[in-house]
Amino acid sequence: MTVQKQIKEYIATQPEPKRSEMQQLHDILLALMPTGKLWFLDGKDEKGKIVSNPNIGYGFQTIPYANGKTREFYQIGLSANTTGISVYIMGIEDKKYLAHTFGRDLGKATVTGYCIKFKTLADIKIDVLKAAIQYGIGQTSIQH
Repeated sequence: MTVQKQIKEYIATQPEPKRSEMQQLHDILLALMPTGKLWFLDGKDEKGKIVSNPNIGYGFQTIPYANGKTREFYQIGLSANTTGISVYIMGIEDKKYLAHTFGRDLGKATVTGYCIKFKTLADIKIDVLKAAIQYGIGQTSIQH
């Protein structure tokens, strides 16, 4: 099954209104990253055990580890959770940056080092979310 088909099925399995909002965010992310690589992670480890919510990834970055190894991963992630939707902005060095820069203007959302979690799009300002995503894309597009 193609990544696009996995993503389409994942979004389709969400209850409304989450389904429509996930589709809207998916469309926004595709517009922000038109040539970005698409990923779909089913949330299972190599043994088939569920370790996270399934998530859609956008873009591409190489993450360097302290031991010298690297890992290929997405720049932006999108996932449904039990209470709403999470947007993951990967690769930001300063773990307080998202909350300090976008948190107070975003609306009713929980902002951690790399995750913006909200119940519904009506609770947040989409333009502020887009700005946070664009910042993240910019950070991970810089080759260190």
